Amino acid sequence: MNKKIAVILSGCGFQDGAEIHESVMTLLALDQQGANYQCFAPDVEQFKVQNHLTGEQVSENRNVLVESARIARGDIKSLAEFNVNDFDALVMPGGFGAALNLSSFAVDGPACSINPEVENTVRATHDAKKPIGALCIAPVILAKLIPNVNLTIGDDAGVAEALESLGASHSNTRHGEVVIDPANKVVTTPCYMLDAKVSDIYKGADALVREVLTLA
Repeated sequence: MNKKIAVILSGCGFQDGAEIHESVMTLLALDQQGANYQCFAPDVEQFKVQNHLTGEQVSENRNVLVESARIARGDIKSLAEFNVNDFDALVMPGGFGAALNLSSFAVDGPACSINPEVENTVRATHDAKKPIGALCIAPVILAKLIPNVNLTIGDDAGVAEALESLGASHSNTRHGEVVIDPANKVVTTPCYMLDAKVSDIYKGADALVREVLTLA
Protein backbone atom coordinates (compact mmCIF):
# COMPACT_ATOMS: atom_id res chain seq x y z
CA MET A 1 0.00 0.00 0.00
CA ASN A 2 1.28 3.47 -0.88
CA LYS A 3 2.39 5.62 2.00
CA LYS A 4 0.20 8.64 2.78
CA ILE A 5 1.97 11.83 3.79
CA ALA A 6 0.55 14.98 5.39
CA VAL A 7 2.10 18.20 4.06
CA ILE A 8 1.73 21.42 6.06
CA LEU A 9 1.78 24.62 4.02
CA SER A 10 2.07 28.12 5.48
CA GLY A 11 0.63 30.38 2.80
CA CYS A 12 1.84 31.14 -0.72
CA GLY A 13 5.10 33.00 -1.36
CA PHE A 14 8.47 32.81 0.32
CA GLN A 15 8.38 36.20 2.03
CA ASP A 16 5.12 35.69 3.90
CA GLY A 17 4.05 32.08 3.32
CA ALA A 18 5.20 28.72 2.00
CA GLU A 19 8.13 28.74 -0.43
CA ILE A 20 6.47 27.74 -3.70
CA HIS A 21 9.41 25.88 -5.26
CA GLU A 22 10.01 23.89 -2.09
CA SER A 23 6.33 23.05 -1.76
CA VAL A 24 5.87 21.98 -5.38
CA MET A 25 9.13 20.01 -5.49
CA THR A 26 8.10 18.21 -2.31
CA LEU A 27 4.77 17.24 -3.83
CA LEU A 28 6.50 16.19 -7.05
CA ALA A 29 8.99 14.03 -5.15
CA LEU A 30 6.20 12.39 -3.17
CA ASP A 31 4.31 11.63 -6.38
CA GLN A 32 7.38 10.34 -8.20
CA GLN A 33 8.25 8.05 -5.30
CA GLY A 34 4.78 6.54 -5.18
CA ALA A 35 3.39 8.25 -2.10
CA ASN A 36 -0.03 9.83 -1.71
CA TYR A 37 -0.32 13.15 0.06
CA GLN A 38 -2.82 15.53 1.60
CA CYS A 39 -2.03 19.21 2.07
CA PHE A 40 -3.04 21.02 5.25
CA ALA A 41 -2.70 24.56 6.58
CA PRO A 42 -3.90 26.34 9.71
CA ASP A 43 -7.04 28.42 9.16
CA VAL A 44 -5.55 31.64 10.59
CA GLU A 45 -4.66 35.13 9.42
CA GLN A 46 -1.17 35.62 8.03
CA PHE A 47 1.29 37.50 10.21
CA LYS A 48 1.89 39.94 7.36
CA VAL A 49 1.37 40.29 3.61
CA GLN A 50 4.32 41.05 1.35
CA ASN A 51 4.45 42.42 -2.19
CA HIS A 52 6.83 39.92 -3.76
CA LEU A 53 7.61 42.28 -6.64
CA THR A 54 8.75 45.23 -4.53
CA GLY A 55 9.57 43.46 -1.29
CA GLU A 56 7.38 45.92 0.60
CA GLN A 57 4.81 44.97 3.21
CA VAL A 58 1.25 45.87 2.22
CA SER A 59 -1.85 46.64 4.25
CA GLU A 60 -3.91 43.56 3.49
CA ASN A 61 -5.28 40.68 5.49
CA ARG A 62 -4.87 37.20 4.05
CA ASN A 63 -5.71 33.77 5.38
CA VAL A 64 -3.02 31.07 5.53
CA LEU A 65 -5.37 28.26 4.50
CA VAL A 66 -6.86 30.25 1.61
CA GLU A 67 -3.43 31.29 0.32
CA SER A 68 -2.03 27.75 0.69
CA ALA A 69 -4.92 26.52 -1.46
CA ARG A 70 -3.24 28.28 -4.39
CA ILE A 71 -0.36 25.78 -4.23
CA ALA A 72 -2.59 22.80 -3.52
CA ARG A 73 -4.99 23.71 -6.35
CA GLY A 74 -7.78 23.80 -3.79
CA ASP A 75 -7.18 20.26 -2.54
CA ILE A 76 -6.32 21.23 1.01
CA LYS A 77 -7.79 20.84 4.49
CA SER A 78 -7.72 22.89 7.65
CA LEU A 79 -5.01 21.58 9.96
CA ALA A 80 -7.72 21.22 12.62
CA GLU A 81 -8.89 18.17 10.62
CA PHE A 82 -5.55 16.35 10.84
CA ASN A 83 -5.72 12.85 12.33
CA VAL A 84 -2.36 11.22 12.93
CA ASN A 85 -3.85 7.77 12.39
CA ASP A 86 -4.56 8.61 8.75
CA PHE A 87 -0.94 9.30 7.79
CA ASP A 88 2.44 7.59 7.72
CA ALA A 89 4.57 10.76 7.93
CA LEU A 90 4.53 14.55 8.03
CA VAL A 91 6.47 17.01 5.83
CA MET A 92 6.80 20.80 6.20
CA PRO A 93 8.23 22.91 3.35
CA GLY A 94 9.92 26.17 4.29
CA GLY A 95 9.45 29.80 3.38
CA PHE A 96 9.11 32.58 5.94
CA GLY A 97 5.54 31.45 6.56
CA ALA A 98 7.03 28.66 8.67
CA ALA A 99 8.70 31.30 10.84
CA LEU A 100 5.82 33.81 10.75
CA ASN A 101 2.56 31.87 10.45
CA LEU A 102 3.38 28.39 11.77
CA SER A 103 5.62 29.84 14.47
CA SER A 104 6.87 33.23 15.61
CA PHE A 105 10.56 32.38 15.18
CA ALA A 106 11.19 35.25 12.73
CA VAL A 107 10.10 37.72 15.42
CA ASP A 108 10.90 36.01 18.70
CA GLY A 109 13.82 33.69 17.89
CA PRO A 110 14.34 30.87 20.41
CA ALA A 111 11.56 32.32 22.61
CA CYS A 112 9.07 31.74 19.80
CA SER A 113 5.64 30.24 20.12
CA ILE A 114 4.25 27.58 17.78
CA ASN A 115 0.78 27.71 16.27
CA PRO A 116 -1.27 25.38 18.52
CA GLU A 117 -2.54 23.22 15.64
CA VAL A 118 0.98 22.88 14.24
CA GLU A 119 2.26 21.94 17.69
CA ASN A 120 -0.48 19.35 18.15
CA THR A 121 0.24 17.85 14.73
CA VAL A 122 4.00 17.65 15.25
CA ARG A 123 3.68 16.23 18.75
CA ALA A 124 1.09 13.65 17.70
CA THR A 125 3.26 12.53 14.78
CA HIS A 126 6.38 12.33 16.92
CA ASP A 127 4.57 10.53 19.75
CA ALA A 128 3.29 8.00 17.20
CA LYS A 129 6.91 7.42 16.13
CA LYS A 130 6.15 8.47 12.58
CA PRO A 131 8.76 10.38 10.57
CA ILE A 132 8.79 14.15 10.10
CA GLY A 133 10.57 15.99 7.29
CA ALA A 134 11.28 19.73 7.32
CA LEU A 135 12.85 21.90 4.63
CA CYS A 136 14.64 25.26 4.75
CA ILE A 137 13.66 27.24 7.89
CA ALA A 138 10.87 24.83 8.95
CA PRO A 139 13.27 22.79 11.17
CA VAL A 140 13.08 25.61 13.73
CA ILE A 141 9.62 24.28 14.64
CA LEU A 142 11.09 20.86 15.37
CA ALA A 143 13.92 22.36 17.42
CA LYS A 144 11.33 24.04 19.61
CA LEU A 145 9.12 20.96 20.06
CA ILE A 146 11.40 17.89 19.98
CA PRO A 147 14.08 17.68 22.69
CA ASN A 148 17.66 17.03 21.55
CA VAL A 149 16.72 16.72 17.88
CA ASN A 150 19.51 16.60 15.29
CA LEU A 151 18.83 18.74 12.22
CA THR A 152 20.09 21.25 9.65
CA ILE A 153 19.13 24.64 8.28
CA GLY A 154 22.22 24.76 6.03
CA ASP A 155 25.15 26.81 7.30
CA ASP A 156 23.65 29.99 8.79
CA ALA A 157 25.62 30.41 12.01
CA GLY A 158 23.11 32.71 13.67
CA VAL A 159 20.11 30.46 13.13
CA ALA A 160 22.16 27.39 14.02
CA GLU A 161 23.14 29.04 17.31
CA ALA A 162 19.50 29.84 18.03
CA LEU A 163 18.49 26.22 17.42
CA GLU A 164 21.30 24.93 19.59
CA SER A 165 20.11 27.21 22.40
CA LEU A 166 16.87 25.20 22.29
CA GLY A 167 18.81 21.96 22.79
CA ALA A 168 19.00 20.89 19.15
CA SER A 169 22.17 19.66 17.47
CA HIS A 170 22.95 21.34 14.16
CA SER A 171 24.97 19.98 11.23
CA ASN A 172 26.10 22.19 8.34
CA THR A 173 24.94 20.94 4.95
CA ARG A 174 25.04 21.81 1.27
CA HIS A 175 22.57 21.40 -1.57
CA GLY A 176 20.88 18.02 -1.81
CA GLU A 177 22.19 16.90 1.56
CA VAL A 178 19.95 15.77 4.39
CA VAL A 179 20.45 15.23 8.10
CA ILE A 180 18.72 12.16 9.48
CA ASP A 181 17.93 11.80 13.17
CA PRO A 182 16.97 8.12 13.38
CA ALA A 183 16.04 8.25 17.05
CA ASN A 184 13.46 10.98 16.48
CA LYS A 185 12.68 9.96 12.88
CA VAL A 186 13.39 13.50 11.69
CA VAL A 187 14.83 14.39 8.27
CA THR A 188 15.87 17.95 7.34
CA THR A 189 17.45 19.68 4.34
CA PRO A 190 18.49 23.34 3.76
CA CYS A 191 16.98 24.32 0.36
CA TYR A 192 16.70 28.13 0.15
CA MET A 193 18.53 28.67 3.43
CA LEU A 194 21.44 28.45 0.99
CA ASP A 195 21.90 30.41 -2.24
CA ALA A 196 20.13 28.02 -4.57
CA LYS A 197 18.84 27.30 -8.05
CA VAL A 198 15.51 25.56 -8.53
CA SER A 199 17.36 22.36 -9.46
CA ASP A 200 19.07 22.47 -6.05
CA ILE A 201 15.66 22.66 -4.40
CA TYR A 202 14.52 19.55 -6.23
CA LYS A 203 17.63 17.65 -5.16
CA GLY A 204 16.99 18.50 -1.52
CA ALA A 205 13.26 17.79 -1.63
CA ASP A 206 13.79 14.50 -3.47
CA ALA A 207 16.46 13.35 -1.01
CA LEU A 208 14.34 14.34 1.98
CA VAL A 209 11.24 12.58 0.70
CA ARG A 210 13.25 9.45 -0.07
CA GLU A 211 14.55 9.27 3.51
CA VAL A 212 11.16 10.10 5.06
CA LEU A 213 9.51 7.28 3.09
CA THR A 214 12.28 4.89 4.11
CA LEU A 215 11.71 5.72 7.77
CA ALA A 216 7.96 5.30 7.28
